[in-house]
Amino acid sequence: MLEVRQAAPLFSSPNQHEQIINLADYRGRKNVVLYFYPKDDTPGCTIEANEFTALAQKFADADTVVIGVSKDSCASHQAFIDKYDLNVELLADTSGEVCDRYGVWQEKEKNGVRKMGIVRSTFLIDKNGILEAVIYGVNPEGHAQDMLNRVQQL
Repeated sequence: MLEVRQAAPLFSSPNQHEQIINLADYRGRKNVVLYFYPKDDTPGCTIEANEFTALAQKFADADTVVIGVSKDSCASHQAFIDKYDLNVELLADTSGEVCDRYGVWQEKEKNGVRKMGIVRSTFLIDKNGILEAVIYGVNPEGHAQDMLNRVQQL
């Protein structure tokens, strides 16, 4: 598990347009809200993505980019964005490498069944690449506003 004040693990992963996004490219320029979610177009994930989209301009005004990550494909991400008119970057971590680096691929239990999956989690990374917030087990409702409040305090 990651902790506040440590350097954010670097990564490269394709977005919905199949363009490679490198965390290092934001260093010195932007804060990053990096949120991990289980699956495109599912109830909690849709709430979270829509709330981040609704606040997209306020995040931009605070020099912050919002990036979602799941193990879905680039095509799945694009369909999710198109369906809900989302204004967030979504990374396709199909190998699970980024999930592993951030410690979000964990055993979960639902209805008595244990299986591996993404634990909804968010990381606030400042312009210097340092973790300013590490939140595992996020409740999607109201989370985007909470993250905006944290960004505005940086």
